[in-house]
Order: sequence, then structure tokens, then C-alpha cells
Amino acid sequence: MANISQGDVTSESLYENFVRTLMISIISTVPSCVFLIINGIMLFTLRSKPVFRETCRFILLYNLLLADTVQLAQSQVQFLLSVCRVKVVYSLCIILSMLANLTTGISPLTLVLMPLERYVAVCYPLRHASIITVRNTAAAVIAVWAVSSLNNLTRVLMFLKFPFEKMEVYDLCSNIALVLGALTAEYDRAYTCVVFVSAGVAVTSSYVGVIVAARSASTDKALARKARHTLLLHLVQLGLSLSSTIYNPLVVALSKVLTRMAFLWILNIFYVIFIIFPRCMTSLIYGLRDQTIRPVLLYHLSCRVKVRIRG
Repeated sequence: MANISQGDVTSESLYENFVRTLMISIISTVPSCVFLIINGIMLFTLRSKPVFRETCRFILLYNLLLADTVQLAQSQVQFLLSVCRVKVVYSLCIILSMLANLTTGISPLTLVLMPLERYVAVCYPLRHASIITVRNTAAAVIAVWAVSSLNNLTRVLMFLKFPFEKMEVYDLCSNIALVLGALTAEYDRAYTCVVFVSAGVAVTSSYVGVIVAARSASTDKALARKARHTLLLHLVQLGLSLSSTIYNPLVVALSKVLTRMAFLWILNIFYVIFIIFPRCMTSLIYGLRDQTIRPVLLYHLSCRVKVRIRG
């Protein structure tokens, strides 16, 4: 009877853990899938018309949204692996984390370029078409991916110094697992600071430049006002991207003081706030605000209203 009772308790405990894990997974997976669908439709929208494919600010937006979408999908996979305690081959964990680092670096670097494009449009309207060309924009996007890839390459070279034969599998695949020493942690902090400070300076300088230019009689007041609002949105996006950098330190701190179940619930809440929410804001901000994108996006979302747009 004791053995049967003990077996019943064990089965009940396993069932409770399964239900809790399932609930935590659903809470994060449902909004993540919803926004992945919205982001996917937004990406399709940005490639559906020549006016989007041939306008530089939409090319930069596509790059930003693509990075956010890939990061959201990859983060969801890693989150589910962690919650379900799936053991992952260490080399696969490195690949997933490298992809996360690559896309994480794309967003703030793209946010360096987007304010500069708006600054040139307002302050140098006559030269905008010759400076901000599709070819120059494509080169800038390639440079952004190259810088982020170089950051990844640097981390890979650091990893080669560690004995991977002793790291066949890992229970929790995340960037936390891949901070293999003080040198890697210091490098990550330094790189993050440089990137976000550069983006902050670019947005702030562009905003100040637009305000100064708006006082000139020759400046298009409506364009300047719209550019100011856009730059403020860039600043909000930068803040949201920066908020995701405190996710790992918070997770590490809480893992030391909470039980596993409490930690998983808090981890799920932080994941939604710091990872999912910032990655979905790009499509919501631009998709609903931009007068050129909104009708086409709503058409693809609803599949009912036919919208005609030039281009």
C-alpha cells in the first residue's frame, strides 16, 4: 500500500509539473505566434509593392523587422527548450545563441541609420535623392550585417579557447550559458554599450538637427513635424531594445533565490515584457502609423478590403 501511495503521489506530482509547464509554454507561445504572423504579413507587405521595394526608409524598415522577427522566433525556440528542460547538444546551443546575438545587434545598428535618413530628408531635401539612394542603402544594410557578424566571429574565437569536449550537452540553452568567463562578459557589455550609445547619439543628434531646421523658413513644416515624431518613435524603439539587455541579469539574479516553479512563472512574465513586446512594436508602430503601409497591411490582414496604391 505504501508503494502504491508513493507511486500515486509521484504520478500526481509529475502531472502537476506537466500542467504547469504546459501553461507557461502556452502563455508565451500564443502571443509569440500571433506577432510572428503579423510580422510575417508586414514583411510580405514591404515586398509586395515597388513603392516599398524602391524607397530607402522602407528598405531599412524591412531590415529592422526581419531581424526582430528572426530573433522572436529563435528566442521562442530557446525559451521552450529551457522551460521543457530539453537537453541540447552544446554546438547547437552555440548556433542558436550566435543567431540571437546576430539579430540582436541588427536592431540598434539599423536604428542608427533610420534617424540619419530622416535627418537628410528634412535638412537636405534637395540632396536627399542623390545621397539616400537604394544602392547606398543596400550598402549600409550590408555593413550593418557585417558589423554584427564580426561581433559573432569575435565571440566564436573566444569560445575556441574552452574545452568543449567536456560540454557535450547543456540543460538550459541561453546566452547565459555561453558567458564562459570574465573576458566574454566584459566584451558583451562593452559591445552593447558602444552600439546603444552610438544609436542614442544618432537619434538625439538627428532630432536636434530637425528641430533647428524646422525654424528655417525654407523647411517643409509638415515634413519636419512628421520627422520629429518619427525620431521620437526611434528613441522609444531604442529604449525597448535596450530593455531586453537587462533580461539575462534579472534571470541570473532570480534563479538564485526562487524555486524552480516560481522562477519559471517570473521567467515567463519577463520573457513577454522584455523579449516578445519589444520585437512586436516595429510592425505595430509603422504598420498602423505610416499612411502608405497601413492600407496595404490592413488589406493583407483582413483579406477583404481592396486597396489601390500607386507604385
